[in-house]
Amino acid sequence: MDITTLSVFRTVAKEQGITRAAELLGRVPSNVTTRIQQLEAEIGASLFLREKKRMILTPEGHTFLDYAERILNLAEEAQQRVNPTTPVGTLRIGAMESTVASRLPGPLAAYSRAWPRVKLELTTSPTRQLVSALEEHRLDAALIAVPSDEWWLGDREIDKIPVYREELVVLLPKTHRDIDHAQDIDINALAAFAPGCTYRMLAEEWLTGFGTRKAQLAIQEVGSYHAMYACSAAGAAISIMPRSVLDLMGHTGDVKIHPLMAVDTHLASRPGYNTPAFREFRDILLESGNIPTS
Repeated sequence: MDITTLSVFRTVAKEQGITRAAELLGRVPSNVTTRIQQLEAEIGASLFLREKKRMILTPEGHTFLDYAERILNLAEEAQQRVNPTTPVGTLRIGAMESTVASRLPGPLAAYSRAWPRVKLELTTSPTRQLVSALEEHRLDAALIAVPSDEWWLGDREIDKIPVYREELVVLLPKTHRDIDHAQDIDINALAAFAPGCTYRMLAEEWLTGFGTRKAQLAIQEVGSYHAMYACSAAGAAISIMPRSVLDLMGHTGDVKIHPLMAVDTHLASRPGYNTPAFREFRDILLESGNIPTS
C-alpha cells in the first residue's frame, strides 16, 4: 500500500472503471487491474463490485476511499510545505452554492490565469459540511457563512478571514402584505437547503424569535436557489437568500423582498495551513472582497 497505489484506487473509484482510469493515469489497463487486485489482497476485503464494465465501490471501498483521500491530500500538502517555491499541485476549495454563483467566477478565472500549474478542485456544500471536510483534510480551504456570534462553531479550531459581506433578504409572494417582523408572515413553510446551511439556521432562528416562541414551521428542502425563488413566487413557502444571488437571477415582479440581516462569508482553513497555492488564492480572493481591511 503506497501513494501510487492509493492514487490508482482513487482514480478507479471516481471513474468507476479500469479503462478510463488507465487513460487518465497513463497506464495500461492490466497494470491498473493488478494494482487493485494487490490492494484488495493486502487489505483482505473487496473494494469494488464488478458490474459488467463498471467498478462500483463496496461499503468497505467507500470507507477506504475516505482514508485514501485524506492520505493523498496530506502527502501533497506535505510536499508543498517542505518545498515552498511557486504554487503547484492541487488546491481543493469548498464553497457554498451562493458564493460559487455570485462571488467566485472572477477570482477563480484570475487565479487560473496567474497560476496555470495549480489544479483547482471546487466542490459545493453547506457550511457545516465544509468545516467537517476541512477538519478531515478533504478540503484545503472553504468559503463559509459565519454569524457574528460564531456560537455554532463550538470548539472547532479553524483559521478564518472575512471576505464578503452578504445582505440576506426574505422572499415572499408578490401578493403578501408588507411585513415588519416574522410574526407578520402568513406562510408557515420555509424553502431551504439541507441541514448544515447557515442561512437556513438563521432563517429558523428568526422565524421562531431566536427561541422565544414556538412556531409550526414546515421545511421544504430544495436543491437550488432557483427552486427557492419558484416556491416563494408560487406562494408555497418563503425563502431566504443573499441579495447578490437574487440579483443574478434577474427576476422582478414575482416576489416581495424584505431585508433581513448581514452575514459575512469567511475564507476558512486548518490552523497553520499556508502553502504557496493557498496564499496566492487568499490574496486574489481578498482583492475581490467587499469587507474593508483594518
